[in-house]
Amino acid sequence: MPAASSPSKRELTHERILDAASRAIRRAGHTGASVSEVMKEAGLTHGGFYAHFDSREKMVASAIAYAGAQSAQNLKQSMAVLEKKGQSPFRALVESYLSPAHMAALETGCVVAALGSEIPRQAEEVRQAANQRVSALIRLVESVLPAGAGSDLAAHVASTMVGALQLARALGSAEGEALLAANRRLLSERYD
Repeated sequence: MPAASSPSKRELTHERILDAASRAIRRAGHTGASVSEVMKEAGLTHGGFYAHFDSREKMVASAIAYAGAQSAQNLKQSMAVLEKKGQSPFRALVESYLSPAHMAALETGCVVAALGSEIPRQAEEVRQAANQRVSALIRLVESVLPAGAGSDLAAHVASTMVGALQLARALGSAEGEALLAANRRLLSERYD
C-alpha cells in the first residue's frame, strides 16, 4: 500500500484561501468576501488569487462547499458525543444544530443559515453550490428520521432548524437562546 503523500504547498495555500473565504462569507455575507480581504486574512497577496481561482464567484462557490463540509463535520462530531450519552440520532441533531454554541458560531456554523436570504441574488455557480448544501442538510435530517418519514418531512424539519437559528441570531443571547430551546423541545416532542 503506497504511503499517502503530503499536500503540496499549492494545495495548502488553496485551503488557506478557502478557509478564510468560508469564514468571511459566514461572517459578512457574499459581498463581505472581497478578494483583497480574503487574501489578506489568508496571509497572502492579492496577486496570488488568480493562481487559485478564475473569478470571485468561483472562490465564493468553493468557499460555500468548503464551509458546508466543515460545518457538517462539526455537527456530526457534536451529534456523536450526544449519541454516546444516549440521545437518539434525531435528538442529537436537533440539540447540536439548535445549540447556543452554534448560534454564536457565526464564522464556523451552518453556511445555509448564514447565507440563506442572499442565495437567490447570486451568480448561478454560487446558487448551485448553496443548493448542494441545502440538499445535504435535508439528507442529513432525513437520515435521522424514522425510516419512511420521507424527504418532505426532512425538508420541513431542516427549514425549521435553519429558520430558528437565523431568528435566534437576530434576537441575540437571552431571547435567541430561549427561541432555540423552544424549537429543540417542540421538534423533539413531535418527531423523536
